[in-house]
Amino acid sequence: MKYGPLGRSGLIVSRICLGGNSWGAKGRRGWGKFDEREAPEYFKRALDVGITFFDTADTYNFGRSEEIMGATLLKMAKREDLVISTKVGIRMSPGHNDVGTGRKHLMASVDEQLKRLQTDYIDVYQVHRLDPHTPVEETMYTLDQIVKSGKVRYIGGSTMPAYKFAQMIMIADWKGYARPIAMQNLYNLIAREEEKEMNRLCQEQGVGLIPYSPLARGFLAANRTRGGGGATERSKNDANVTADSYRDCDWEIAERLKKVAAGKNCSPAQAALAWMLGKPYMAAPIIGATGLDQLTSAAQATEVVLTADETKLLEEPYEFRVPPAN
Repeated sequence: MKYGPLGRSGLIVSRICLGGNSWGAKGRRGWGKFDEREAPEYFKRALDVGITFFDTADTYNFGRSEEIMGATLLKMAKREDLVISTKVGIRMSPGHNDVGTGRKHLMASVDEQLKRLQTDYIDVYQVHRLDPHTPVEETMYTLDQIVKSGKVRYIGGSTMPAYKFAQMIMIADWKGYARPIAMQNLYNLIAREEEKEMNRLCQEQGVGLIPYSPLARGFLAANRTRGGGGATERSKNDANVTADSYRDCDWEIAERLKKVAAGKNCSPAQAALAWMLGKPYMAAPIIGATGLDQLTSAAQATEVVLTADETKLLEEPYEFRVPPAN
């Protein structure tokens, strides 16, 4: 496992982050493996292979993800040896103020999240989705106050328009507020639209990328067929990974990924992660895991380095939905 700073900050993270969207999903999804009984062996394997960075959200399985992390992972290692990130902003109940990034919801949510996580502080607190009704100034002021309270160490954002994230950074710099150090967006070999604006912004502003779905919901493991299906539980049960949801260029990338992986003596999934880890704005892709060996494989991917020619081979077939700006 390799380690590095998260953005332009002093926070050091493992270059693979374990995501918690499946924690507490037992019985809700065919590939949702984590409950209180199964989580410890996954967290132990993650720690054993050097993963120290873990991500979740209040909305993941209605708070169960945070609860499971608090009840298991945070009992397995020293708190200072872990980097815990979570998110806020998506609706948690029918209540009018139990959603968004207004002051009332943010200040109530962080306290509830600390209780579920059974910790005194959160390392990285991210805006999951921006609230269209709340001024960005109010959100940034409140996040700054939460940082100053000691409940949160750093802040970040998740999927949003680049200009909105630029506003968050601008207001932080203008007012002297805590500055975002992380952006959690959708980015992988077959979803590169964020290269147009967001990734450029993050590189220029010293914000580390911690993208979700780095393997495109398992597609970049390159074990699917054009006719549909595959060898994993997710490929059999996830309605969002049907064969007709992929473009011809995506299938071509998967084929090239197999060739590059064979030349590197690694798996296609490891080659796909290595491609991401080679980007200058990349801090740590967030992986999900439905098998213990996937954690070991992901950690080993941090040791794989692609050449410029291999990177070009993988990137050539991609078709941007709208051409990127020069």
